[in-house]
Amino acid sequence: MRPPCEFIVRHLLPAFRVLIAKELIEKYNLSQVAVAQKLGTTQAAISQYLSSKRGNKLTKQMESNPEIWSMVKRMAEDLANAQATDADSMLSLCSLCMVLREKKLISNLENDFSHRRERKQV
Repeated sequence: MRPPCEFIVRHLLPAFRVLIAKELIEKYNLSQVAVAQKLGTTQAAISQYLSSKRGNKLTKQMESNPEIWSMVKRMAEDLANAQATDADSMLSLCSLCMVLREKKLISNLENDFSHRRERKQV
């Protein structure tokens, strides 16, 4: 048995970063380098996010959730307008986790993810 935090760190946070990176590039016309700086990662990681090589396993499920999508848009706007500090970004990610846990979405996403992995292995 794995704690929910492990699933969040390995799968949900990268998916959240994918959505934020796409929003910053598509809506705010930021470069991959600028997005990498704002997210505290590398340009190569952003390139992998955009090409679906990293963090893309749960983006569709997260993108279809209005509450999560609202958080993505708000965080992207704050980052684009330089209104978010590192502490603000950290709190946004913690808020995402709390919303997912309160609404029991983590277990739903984790179950969906596990079922997809099982089907691929068969």
